[in-house]
Amino acid sequence: MGKARKPKAVKLIIGMLAKSQKLFDTAEEFFVKKYGPVDYKSPAISFKYTDYYEKEMGGPLKRKFISFRKTISPEKIAKIKLFANSIEENLSANKKRRINIDPGYVSDSKLVLATTKDYFHRIYLNYGIYAEVTLKWRKGGFEPFEWTYPDYRSKEYIDILNIIRNLHMSCLKAKKG
Repeated sequence: MGKARKPKAVKLIIGMLAKSQKLFDTAEEFFVKKYGPVDYKSPAISFKYTDYYEKEMGGPLKRKFISFRKTISPEKIAKIKLFANSIEENLSANKKRRINIDPGYVSDSKLVLATTKDYFHRIYLNYGIYAEVTLKWRKGGFEPFEWTYPDYRSKEYIDILNIIRNLHMSCLKAKKG
């Protein structure tokens, strides 16, 4: 019989989708107040994978990722998604979102994203939030699954997420050493 253990700490990441740098900066401020200093910021990347968000948010849209210095316990991701949803609502105008915020975490073996949408490959966590393993770590880099969103399959995103994972592993080694 296996023995239940406390999970390993993971690295909180936030993927944001918006038209303006000001929205990225404002959302980041909310997260920094709650989760501490950022240790990585990606450049703003042109978002050209779908027009799904443009009716609500306008365009052209850009994606940006940030990660945080302090690690979290993975079960906290459900409440972090609720917090992200409240920021989206707070920054909305005329009952339309101006920013989409996707929290997740990077571990030694995977990228997990939190979502409000259920599907066969998602596991219910709590508070109406599900978790999806979006990428797996294999042979020195992240790899997608058949269900991985097209943007998260891109070399550009995977390169960024590999950097974040390497930061996480370096911090874990430093704590042990």
